[in-house]
Amino acid sequence: MAQALKELSAIVLAAGQGKRMGSPLAKVLHTLGGRPLIHHVIDSARCTGAHPIAVVVGHQAGAVREVFSGDDGDLLFPLQAEQLGTGHAASVGVSALADKSGDVMVLCGDVPLLRTETLEELVGLHRTEGAVVTVLTAIMEDPAGYGRVLRQGGPGGRVVGIREEADATDEERAIREINTGTYVFDLDFLSRALPRIRAENEQKEYYLPDVVPLALEEGLPVAALVAPEPQEAMGVNHPDDLARAEALWAAR
Repeated sequence: MAQALKELSAIVLAAGQGKRMGSPLAKVLHTLGGRPLIHHVIDSARCTGAHPIAVVVGHQAGAVREVFSGDDGDLLFPLQAEQLGTGHAASVGVSALADKSGDVMVLCGDVPLLRTETLEELVGLHRTEGAVVTVLTAIMEDPAGYGRVLRQGGPGGRVVGIREEADATDEERAIREINTGTYVFDLDFLSRALPRIRAENEQKEYYLPDVVPLALEEGLPVAALVAPEPQEAMGVNHPDDLARAEALWAAR
């Protein structure tokens, strides 16, 4: 019963410009099935039971807010004025949830094919395992461009880290299990961990996955769920990605 009563909120990262889309429109405002990408993500978060939902805005913040109506009272729109990485974006979202407790999902605003059923399974695993971090992963034929999931002893082992591709070794880049950028966190842990991450990487950005080793250092449980369908994790970063997402959406 206590598990059922535990609060669940969400943070949706939607501040990026999406230069590779080759369009002046903010990436999350491109449409899939006639609706902005961000709408699909918000729908999944709501259907999973998340409330409230902090949509972290930045590029074209006003336009992103405007695609939601006055009926969207569960949405908050904290502003990430400067884009300093996913860890920084998450901290902006956490600040908007200062009076909340329980668990928080972190979702990407450009990943529109993620199913509610998968998110429900992710939350369920997180709570069953008593984890402070649970990451959704996927096995990709071509993992290029994604962060790789590092496991102790190889596939199926305990998660020991997530390495961004720019910082990965050749051996790590050969790993086909990727970080989808979708997580469930214990909100209290995330609030404590985010100020401790550092921008000591190739991109000089604050990476959200860097909270994973912080949890492990404290001996706290980290869990991972492999997405049943890899295409659920597909981010829309290029017009070709959007065309592929449209085909997958239509097939559903």
